[in-house]
Amino acid sequence: MTQQNSNDVNHPSKWELDYQHGTAGWDIGTPTPVFQRFLREKTFPPGRMLVPGAGRGHDAREFARHGFEVVAVDFARDAVDAMRALMDDASRHEILHHDLFQLPKELDASFDYVLEYTCFCAIDPTRRGEYADVIARVLKRCGRYIALALPLDEHVGGPPFAVNADDLVALMEQRGLKLLHREIPPDSITPRKGREELLMMEKMVE
Repeated sequence: MTQQNSNDVNHPSKWELDYQHGTAGWDIGTPTPVFQRFLREKTFPPGRMLVPGAGRGHDAREFARHGFEVVAVDFARDAVDAMRALMDDASRHEILHHDLFQLPKELDASFDYVLEYTCFCAIDPTRRGEYADVIARVLKRCGRYIALALPLDEHVGGPPFAVNADDLVALMEQRGLKLLHREIPPDSITPRKGREELLMMEKMVE
């Protein structure tokens, strides 16, 4: 493994080292409280859901437990192994050890939902347009993009890289998605209160 790869967010070895060294600070060890609220309140009916950059799969596992057909994607082997060990065998799920930017064409227009949390802020900011292209192509018409955007600041460097929620909305609108709802969630975990924004968008075109 080269030093370059060990620090390159485009290479899985960087993330594998974080898992191995206990420096996966994005992993809170449980499902995200905001998403747990959605499930309690039945905000969305169950459907087919993509979870990009799923990590150890805490949110993917929770949605799968509630009847969603979940496809969880990560390109770090350690994350995928942890997901496979933790996922409930009785739930409807698929775990893909795959690069998000190279998802197979068979997944195009096949998802009712994309659930975003800590993936967008982890990718190289120069690839955010590519990310938006992938999200738009895998969603069905009228499919929902559900994102917790963070960190909402202007710091330099990363990961996590700074996120501007307005810029993320504009990026997705350029690809045919419409903003339905946004809020600063009251149930963010304490270190992230006021630093993340919930966005719900719907794909309006094929």
